[in-house]
Amino acid sequence: MPESKLVEDASVRNRTLIFRDRDDAGMRLAEKLQKYRSEDPLVLAIPKGGIPVGVAVAKRLKASFDLIVSRKIPLPYTREAGFGALTWDGIVVLNQRAVSAAALSQREIDRGIMIALQELEEGTRSLREEKPPPSVRDRIIILVDDGLASGFTMKAAVTYVRKHGAGRVVVAVPTASSSALSLLLPEVDEIVCLNVREFYPFAVADAYVEWHDLSEQEARSYLRSLPV
Repeated sequence: MPESKLVEDASVRNRTLIFRDRDDAGMRLAEKLQKYRSEDPLVLAIPKGGIPVGVAVAKRLKASFDLIVSRKIPLPYTREAGFGALTWDGIVVLNQRAVSAAALSQREIDRGIMIALQELEEGTRSLREEKPPPSVRDRIIILVDDGLASGFTMKAAVTYVRKHGAGRVVVAVPTASSSALSLLLPEVDEIVCLNVREFYPFAVADAYVEWHDLSEQEARSYLRSLPV
């Protein structure tokens, strides 16, 4: 694979409060992805926060859209931080640094994976019902989320599409930490990230003026807004 490319907006590097909301972020992100419009890409969004961003990108590119369900494996003592991620077909990507820092036992690791897998399966049924996973073989895949903190949830998604024969793999996010981008760049063909931030602590929400956890009802509303 040739050397990966990072596309960013240097004018907003290390800034916060860049986007009005996820819809605004998705529309602005789509402008950086216009070269793919004529190449029949498949946009795959990570629920739930990635759905508004991905829907905006797919509409602007007139691209096919679906979900790729990848979920953070939470630490035992907090839902906000994780020690890895997994996908709907059982791919597990562990953040060994987080595992070591939290001094997790194998039992705690296994329990976290079990809980995350159960939540992922419930979320998949809720949003996708009985639809089979989308075929990614030989397609240009654009993986979308609302931002990357550690990058491990996206790495699990990348691992999934690579395993299933994706052609060109592009990660597209409004904002990300520099460490997440370093983790992902060797794994993909291109990353489009408008707002790169090098300082810590990093929070995806800091890039947005209006931010809230997307409800199930809101997620479904975005999905219904797509052309059939």
